[in-house]
Amino acid sequence: MDEFKIGIVLWNQTGTWTDLLDNAQMIDRLGYETLWTWDHVKAIFGNPDQPIHEGWTAVTAWAMATQRVRIGLMVGANTFRNPGLVAKMATTLDHISGGRSILGMGGAWFELEHEAFGIDFGRGIGQRLDWLDESVGSIRALTSGEKVTSPAGGHYSFKDLTIQPLPIQKRLPIMIGGNGRTKTLRTIAKYADMWNAFGLPDEVRELDGVLRRHCEEVGRDEKEIERSINLWFVIRDSEEEARAEWQRWMQLNQTPLDRSIEPSRPVFGSPETIAERLLEYRDAGFRTAIVEMPAPYDRETLERLANEVRPLVAREPA
Repeated sequence: MDEFKIGIVLWNQTGTWTDLLDNAQMIDRLGYETLWTWDHVKAIFGNPDQPIHEGWTAVTAWAMATQRVRIGLMVGANTFRNPGLVAKMATTLDHISGGRSILGMGGAWFELEHEAFGIDFGRGIGQRLDWLDESVGSIRALTSGEKVTSPAGGHYSFKDLTIQPLPIQKRLPIMIGGNGRTKTLRTIAKYADMWNAFGLPDEVRELDGVLRRHCEEVGRDEKEIERSINLWFVIRDSEEEARAEWQRWMQLNQTPLDRSIEPSRPVFGSPETIAERLLEYRDAGFRTAIVEMPAPYDRETLERLANEVRPLVAREPA
């Protein structure tokens, strides 16, 4: 079986650029497989007017400052940009990084930032997911060297569009985040290489069954899609210490604690506690964890996750 992989999302709100850069380089040194940040232009936890750095610019700078970790957005807001331009940006990032780019895509959900920046938010989530499906289909074709002309009545209007150069990677990996059963998971089945889900192990196990059915319907081998789970961890020797640390982080991010805790995340406690939860997800078919890290970017959690937890989950079941 494949090894268990772990990636890190550094929240790009509140933290300074120096902190974002230093921790990205630390994540690279610690041997994490992937490094991500958000694609938001307003803070999404607490006061939306907190400082936040722009995602594409950040990952491009990271690509120059790291050596081996794969880099992407968790996930790109499809509403923000023309997908032809996104194909060019992702391809350029692939060249800058030496073939380490991952294109994260999602339908977008934060209405406030769209209103503030004057970006079309559409009539509702259903329409935005239709736009996402059309967009990702075009990006998949463009980054594979195909010529794209949009069908009549679509949201986009490409005419004989091609891009050069093509990505370094033969197939540029596309990550799609979301749990939507009808549209999101079907788009993943059609085009994605990676799926990022959230929820408790039994919940995502059931969603995985929905994805498998979509794959069967569209003629896709479901084994081609990497399953990843979105988690938040605080690692300390006791749950009490970990909870106190989370409270400190949320105070910095101006977020009430009762709004920052969900049933599946964060998980507080010792390396053994964290490993136990990861093994539950591995048993559910998810062999990649992508762990979000708020400012002030807790180095103890990053180090212990890499050095103490990872060996515990790397072991294959007996």
